Amino acid sequence: MQGSAAKIGYDYEPKPVSKGARKLRRLRREKELWIIAAIALAWVLVFAYAPMYGIIYSFFEYYPGMTLAESKFVGLKHYKDFFSLPDVWLIIRNTLVISTLGLTIGFVSPIILALLINEIRVRWFKRTIQTISYLPHFVSWIVVASIIFTLLGSEGFVNDVLLKLGWIERPLTILGEGSYFWALLTSANIWKGVGWSSIIYISAIAGVDQELYQAGAVDGLGRFGMAWHITLPGIRPTVLLLFILGIGSLLNAGFEQQLLLGTPKTREYHEVIDTYVYRYGIQMGRYSFATAVGFMSSVLGLFLVLLTNRISKKLTDMSII
Repeated sequence: MQGSAAKIGYDYEPKPVSKGARKLRRLRREKELWIIAAIALAWVLVFAYAPMYGIIYSFFEYYPGMTLAESKFVGLKHYKDFFSLPDVWLIIRNTLVISTLGLTIGFVSPIILALLINEIRVRWFKRTIQTISYLPHFVSWIVVASIIFTLLGSEGFVNDVLLKLGWIERPLTILGEGSYFWALLTSANIWKGVGWSSIIYISAIAGVDQELYQAGAVDGLGRFGMAWHITLPGIRPTVLLLFILGIGSLLNAGFEQQLLLGTPKTREYHEVIDTYVYRYGIQMGRYSFATAVGFMSSVLGLFLVLLTNRISKKLTDMSII
């Protein structure tokens, strides 16, 4: 009986499933997720990767109406032309300064706002503050520029009040002074984006283990101590991730705000790579030159992201890849 039972058991032993069959079975089980992922992947391919074909025009002398076969191959000419321009280093300086201000003051501000909102205990007041801080994000830069000109223009509200109070004898030309432009632009960027950028930090704070706060209260930590020793370490991965990704936009200092707030008197301070490409590339029909500069900025941004990611991995053992 034992021999026959063993034989029967051997005859009915399930056959091993191949690796391909297991993958197919998993694909059928998760087909809804794969359909959603396929739609997102198709969007990325169509709108992010397919347009990269246009990079090839940066190596040709292309003019509208010509085909690529009719265009003359010039190699790296347009890349060299950018660095041979008389004011190229001025443009690079403005771009780096404005971006650095955004990566320091502009990057820290949403974190501080998220910490402050997290300390509000009255729920309705907390939601009101959050809503008010989000609203500027949905205001276009055209409206923001109009508000700034209305407030700070030579005939604006601020000058009108100061003149009536007798504090000044002549209107201040704040928008016409290049030395004020970086501070003005950074302030406008923070006001417009600080609330929206704080959303992800507020979400990260909500995920911090509440038992840590209870333990901190037992140890005698106050609100500042809990924020410093519990909240900030708890959201450190999120902060590092966003900082590393933000490094990639170091050469993208903005476009609309400089174009709208800048004046001929402040060109020495507001002209950045994007506005320069628009003025001397798009408006003058030098599409190959504009493509070359845009592609170069993207490559340098990718290099900075990879470099920052590597440094972060060595110093903090955290990275995005």
